Amino acid sequence: MIKITLPDGSVREYQQNTTPFEVAQSISQGLARNVISASFNKTTVETKTPLTTDGTLTLYTWNDDEGKKAFWHSSAHVLAQALQELYPGIKLTIGPAIENGFYYDVDFGEHKISDNDFKKIEDKMLEIARGKHEFSMREVSKQDALNLYKNEKNPYKVELIENLTDGDITFCDHDNFSDLCRGGHIPNTGIIKAVKLMSVAGAYWRGNEKNPQLTRVYGISFPKQKDLKEYLALLEEAKKRDHRKLGKELQLFTFSKKVGQGLPLWLPKGAALRERLENFLKKAQQKAGYEQVVSPHIGQKELYVTSGHYAKYGEDSFQPIQTPSEGEEFLLKPMNCPHHCEIYNAISWSYRDLPKRFAEFGTVYRYEQSGELHGLTRVRGFTQDDAHIFCTPDQLDDEFKKVIDLVLYVFGSLGFENFTAQVSLRDPENKEKYIGSEENWEKAERAIINAAKEKELNYVIETGEAAFYGPKLDFMVKDALGRSWQLGTIQVDYNLPERFDLTYKGADNEEHRPVMIHRAPFGSMERFIAILLEHTGGNFPLWLMPEQAIILSLSEKYENYTQKVLNSLENHEIRSLVDNRSETMGKKIREAEVNKIPYMLIVGEQEEKDGTVSVRKHGGEDLGSMKVEEFAKLIASEVNASQKTFEV
Repeated sequence: MIKITLPDGSVREYQQNTTPFEVAQSISQGLARNVISASFNKTTVETKTPLTTDGTLTLYTWNDDEGKKAFWHSSAHVLAQALQELYPGIKLTIGPAIENGFYYDVDFGEHKISDNDFKKIEDKMLEIARGKHEFSMREVSKQDALNLYKNEKNPYKVELIENLTDGDITFCDHDNFSDLCRGGHIPNTGIIKAVKLMSVAGAYWRGNEKNPQLTRVYGISFPKQKDLKEYLALLEEAKKRDHRKLGKELQLFTFSKKVGQGLPLWLPKGAALRERLENFLKKAQQKAGYEQVVSPHIGQKELYVTSGHYAKYGEDSFQPIQTPSEGEEFLLKPMNCPHHCEIYNAISWSYRDLPKRFAEFGTVYRYEQSGELHGLTRVRGFTQDDAHIFCTPDQLDDEFKKVIDLVLYVFGSLGFENFTAQVSLRDPENKEKYIGSEENWEKAERAIINAAKEKELNYVIETGEAAFYGPKLDFMVKDALGRSWQLGTIQVDYNLPERFDLTYKGADNEEHRPVMIHRAPFGSMERFIAILLEHTGGNFPLWLMPEQAIILSLSEKYENYTQKVLNSLENHEIRSLVDNRSETMGKKIREAEVNKIPYMLIVGEQEEKDGTVSVRKHGGEDLGSMKVEEFAKLIASEVNASQKTFEV
C-alpha cells in the first residue's frame, strides 16, 4: 500500500501502481469525469501514470491553470500531427503551451502557409481529435532517438536530443503520431472539442537571429464550442479596448520613429492624466511619511556594478556612455534603488531617525528588443513610482504592512477589486541566481509571508519568482476582461544595504545594518496607464478624467451664457470645455461620446432663461435640467465615492 496526500491535507491509502485517474474515481465520479492532468510530488504526471511511492497528489481540471496547460500542450501535438499529414516533409521543432493556447515552430521547407490555410488545418485537427486517441508516454534511448530524427533529416530535434541525458528521454504517442516530449497531457484527444488557429509569425530557432527562421503557428483550443465563442467575443472586446487604439483616439500619447522605438511621447491630455495620478499617490505618500527625492537619469557604471544590476541586467541595458575622461563610463539609469542607497548614505542616521522613506517618480531605461516592444506595456524608457524604505529589523513587519495598505488604497481608488497576492520566493534548487546570505533570505521570506497572513490577503506562493536581491509580494490583478496583470510590488532586501555599506547607530551606540523595502504600487506609469485604459475602456474614474464635462450649445446665440456656465464650472474645479460649433446637436453628442466625456451639459433658450443646464450622462442617460451648483454637488459626490480617503 502507498499513502497519498491530497491538497486538503487528507491522507488516503491505495494499492501500489494506482493511477491519478483511479484516485479521482475514489473521490467522486464527477471529479473523475473532469480530471485532465495531475502532479505528483510537484512533478507533472499523466492521469494514467502508476504511482509507486508515498507522495502528494494534485488533480487538475480545465478550471485550473495546470489543467489548461496540459490541454493546450496536448493540442500542440494534435496540431503537429495535422501539419505533418497536410504538408509532408516538414520538420517539427517545439510546441509548448503558452498563456492563452499554444504554438508549434515548424520548418515548412518548400511549403507556404497563411491564414487562408487555417480552416483546413482546424478541420484536420478536429478529425484527429474525434478519434479519441490516448496520449501515451514511453522512454527511448538517446541513440534510438538520434537515429530516428537523423533518418528524418530533422536537425532541430537532433540538436535537442544531443543536449539531453540518456535515460531521461521520453516520447509521446497518440494515433500514428509520435513526438519528443517531457510529458503533461490530457487522457485522450477526444476531450478537444473546439480549435481555432490565431496567427502565423516568423520565429528564429531557439530565439537566436543567427539560426534558421521557422514558421510559428499559434492556436487555442477548448473542451466546449461555447468556450471558444466566448473567448473570441472577449478578443473582439479586447481589440476595442486596446490601449494603443484608445490612446490615439483620446489623444493621450504617441510614438515617433525619429524619437525612437519604445520611447512614448505624452500629449497634453496624457501628461495631465499622469500628473493627476502622480499627485494622487504623492498626497497619500506624504500622509504616510514619505519624503520626495530626485536622482539623475544617468549614473556611473561602478554604481550599478556595486548594486549587482550590471552583472544581472548589463546585457539588457543601453551601451555605456563614454566620457572624455579615460576609463570613465556612465549608464542610462536602469534602476532607481542604487541612487536612493547613495542618498541614504549622504547622512549619518540613528535608530531614532528610522524609518526613512524616500519616494521618487524616477525615469529608467532598459534596452528591450524591438520585437518585444508593445505600446506602453513594454517600452525602453518608463517612469516608476519608486520608493525605498530604510528601517531597523524590528520595524520591518510594521512597515511592510503599511505598504500593503497603500497598495490596497491605490487599487480601491482605481477600480481594481479582483486580485491575488503572489509571494515570490527563491528557487531552492538554483540559489546561485541570487545574492545575499541564507540567513537574510530566510528572514526576508518569513517577513513577507507573515505580513500577507496578518493582512488576510488572498495569496499564493510561487518559488523561483523572487528578484535576484530579495523575495517580493506581487499583486496579480484581473481586469474587466478577466485578464491577469502584475501590478504593484513590494520587496524586502537585506542585500543592497550590505553592498552599499548602509548603517545606522543603534541604541547600543554600535553601527547596525538597515533593512530595505522596495515598493511601487503602480509599477511603471506607462504600463499602469495602459492597463487602466484597457480595464476601463477609457472611461476612467471621474476624478481622473481629462475632461469631466463638455458644454454643448444649441447655437452660437448662446455663446455668452455658455461662457458663464464654463466660468461657474471652473470655480467649482470641474474640468470642462465648450463646443460652440455650428454643427448639429446629434453630431456634437456623438463626438463627446467617442471622447468618453462623462457629462454633456446642453444649453439653449430655455436653459439660458432658467439659469440651468440640461445634463446628459456618457452612455445616454438623461438627468434632466439642474442649476450649475446642483451639478457641481453631483460631480463632488461621484468623485468622493470613487476616490477613497487614505487613512494612515
